Amino acid sequence: MSDLRALIVDDEKPAADRLARLLEDQSCVESCGVVMQADRVLERCRELLPDVVLLDVEMPGLDGIEVARELRRLESAPAVIFVTAYEQYAVDAFELAAVDYLVKPVRSDRLGRALERARNRPIDPRATLRTRLGDRVLSIPVVDIRALVAEDKYTVVHFDKGEALVDDSLVSLEQRFARQFIRIHRKALVARRYLRGLFRDEQGQERVELEGSHCHPPVSRRNLALVRQVLDGREHGDS
Repeated sequence: MSDLRALIVDDEKPAADRLARLLEDQSCVESCGVVMQADRVLERCRELLPDVVLLDVEMPGLDGIEVARELRRLESAPAVIFVTAYEQYAVDAFELAAVDYLVKPVRSDRLGRALERARNRPIDPRATLRTRLGDRVLSIPVVDIRALVAEDKYTVVHFDKGEALVDDSLVSLEQRFARQFIRIHRKALVARRYLRGLFRDEQGQERVELEGSHCHPPVSRRNLALVRQVLDGREHGDS
């Protein structure tokens, strides 16, 4: 299982195939697709929800710089790593807050460092969840949320100041904030940044420990490996 999904964007098939092979050697990373037409990148990002886009610069039609500008407008914008044969676009790339700029041919270790930067990039502090509390509307910063737990027709938001209910389904929240949260159970998402450990309760159920929260959602058997990978990566300084 992976905790980082990468979309490859390159109009040259040999280059795209090479990147796909390099991704296979990276820990906890998977390719979620290849796009060879620049004008289809936004559409595919909305469908596939990648965490990071490996983006060529010089392509027919829209170039990679223009595509990156469009990607920034997405609600859950992926990280962008430019992968190109040309060095002269680096200034433009970093003005667009690109995570990294790789010059072809890309080495596996260099790609690994770039992906690590993508994994560790800060969460957008402007992102919020809105809920009603009595007569007023409350906006909860996503950076303060520890867990999202489905209960009946609502989702319970566990955040630094307590709990709140939202109408959004767990599936829709997972799609909107795929980079910030991981699914640990069919009824629970937890924030990567606050995940601190695993323990077994008295019934033998695996549960997570979350920094700053008394909420300990259960972990399903199918999601246990991913939780351990995220925790192992943090212990070794990888996340």
